[in-house]
Formats: sequence, C-alpha cells, structure tokens
Amino acid sequence: MKRVTSVAFVLILGFIVTMAAACGSTSTSPTTISSIAVTGAAPAVGGTAQFTAIATMSNGTTQDVTSLSAWASSNTGAATVSSSGVVTGVAEGSTTVQATYLSISGTDAITIPAQ
Repeated sequence: MKRVTSVAFVLILGFIVTMAAACGSTSTSPTTISSIAVTGAAPAVGGTAQFTAIATMSNGTTQDVTSLSAWASSNTGAATVSSSGVVTGVAEGSTTVQATYLSISGTDAITIPAQ
C-alpha cells in the first residue's frame, strides 16, 4: 500500500511540474496588421453600397475590420461614406474610399456613374 501511494504521489507531482512548465515561460509575439483591403461596388448617383475592410495580419490570417475602421471619401462631392462603410453616390465623378484601422489604411478608387 505504501508503494502504491508513493507511485501515485510521483505521478501527480510529475503532472503538476509538466503543467507548470507548459503554462510558464513560452513567449509569443503579437500579431500585427500588414495591410487592409477595401472592396465594394461603386453605387450610382442616389444609390448606396456597403464596402468592406479586411485586415491581413502578419501571420497571414485575415480579419473583417469593417465595423472597427474609420471611413473617409477623398471627394465628398462624388460620394460620401458612413462610419459603417456604406458609400452613397452623390454626383458623377471619382473618389477614393479609405478605411483606417489601428493606423493602417487601405483604399479603393471608384467612379460614380451617371444615373
């Protein structure tokens, strides 16, 4: 009985040491954003279209950051863009739609066609 108790104690101790080592000093580097791709179809004058912002991370994965991005249009006379990435055609012309997330920006050049 004493031998069984000693073996059980050693096994439990070994398990605890293994788990402590596994939880301990491993370091991982944070994933950073490499780029942002902005996509969407240009709406006609008076129409709207949802644009999306997809972040590509340094480890190769992607994340939809549409709702997390700050949106802008370079020519609000041609199109405006809402805080959620909805582009509204205002008048015929060209503009660049920009999404910025964590100081990284992506753009999509579009042309608003006449009605």
